[in-house]
Amino acid sequence: MLWRGRTELPREVGILAVVAFVVALGFGIVAPAIPLYARSFGVGTTAVGLAVSAFAFFRFVSAFGGGSLVERFGERTVLSAGLAIVAVTTGLAGLAGSFPLFLALRAAGGVGSAMFTVAALSLLLRVAPPSHRGRAAATWQGGFILGGIAGPAAGGLLAELSPRLPFLLYAGFLLLAGSVAMVLLRPSAVTQRSAAPAATGPAATTDPVDLRTALRSRVYLAALVANLGVGWVLFGVRNSLVPLYVTEELGRTVAWAGAGLLAGSVAQALGLLRSGRLADTWGRRPALVLGASLATASTAALVLPPVLWVFLLSMALFGLAASFLASVPAALVADVSPARGGRVVAVFQMSADLGAIVGPLAAGWLTDAVSYQAAFAVTTAVLAAGLAAALALPRTGRRG
Repeated sequence: MLWRGRTELPREVGILAVVAFVVALGFGIVAPAIPLYARSFGVGTTAVGLAVSAFAFFRFVSAFGGGSLVERFGERTVLSAGLAIVAVTTGLAGLAGSFPLFLALRAAGGVGSAMFTVAALSLLLRVAPPSHRGRAAATWQGGFILGGIAGPAAGGLLAELSPRLPFLLYAGFLLLAGSVAMVLLRPSAVTQRSAAPAATGPAATTDPVDLRTALRSRVYLAALVANLGVGWVLFGVRNSLVPLYVTEELGRTVAWAGAGLLAGSVAQALGLLRSGRLADTWGRRPALVLGASLATASTAALVLPPVLWVFLLSMALFGLAASFLASVPAALVADVSPARGGRVVAVFQMSADLGAIVGPLAAGWLTDAVSYQAAFAVTTAVLAAGLAAALALPRTGRRG
């Protein structure tokens, strides 16, 4: 059986992108309300931080188990179950009467989020033909980016009305996304895709690749290191350190921090229009080298004395780099494990979550102990490691 339409993406990719948009939109709506709601229980700043990090921590520690569930029960089942868990725990969190209960529900939501993300990415990479894996990953990430841009603005307004309201609305968004997944990601359609050959030539196989085998591959290791950098900066340092850098080092208002983050998001959204296609046609290695080079240069610029225009340029440059780093590493993982490899995908996702957890802590400590420039220098070194891994990739065809 051949892939349907070598010049078009499978229908599951579009469905998953819509689901990603709905999930990111809801998450963006609830994000501004989390610290306000936690504060309403009369807890201190440390406890508020714990409410934010509990979700990410339990998402990280449960991702590998989510990968095992994918291999046993299939992506569609685990994806829908994960969304249902996040929906129920988020809705109950909005009704919680005490901080410990709120914290426990946030932690349980992290488990469901890990299940959803690993299952969705595993399905996405399995159904996409080798010639379109970069574009499939870019389409999926595009859904997240658009939802992430639209959500926080609405979330801030809703949180002003009631800090509980965004949680209930997010639960509704998740139930909608889960229903879309259950109805449109039919087992027959998915099975038809999985029956197709994922690669050509003597090495073609539809059997999952063992994690230990994947870890011996330079291609997979390059994807892990690059994804670690994405989590470190995009989901960690950028959100935790940049607002403080703008107000304390640049002496500007928080609005300028928002402008920088918006510039990065817009640049990433625009870059995703081409990065996936370049990864498929130009080749995985040059596309990853370009993305890692731009990312390294963007944070290296912040090691220089603080200047507003340099900051804005850095944010836009990293957004453009992130469009490559959001699509090429995922395509590399699919090249290594084209069949259902839940644990291979789970470890890949865990690398970004690890960066998102360690990055803000390391950068925050370095800022307090040394300076903002020292924190950005270490961040640059993490991204440079991704560039070194990209340069070490073999010079082969578009599938790495």
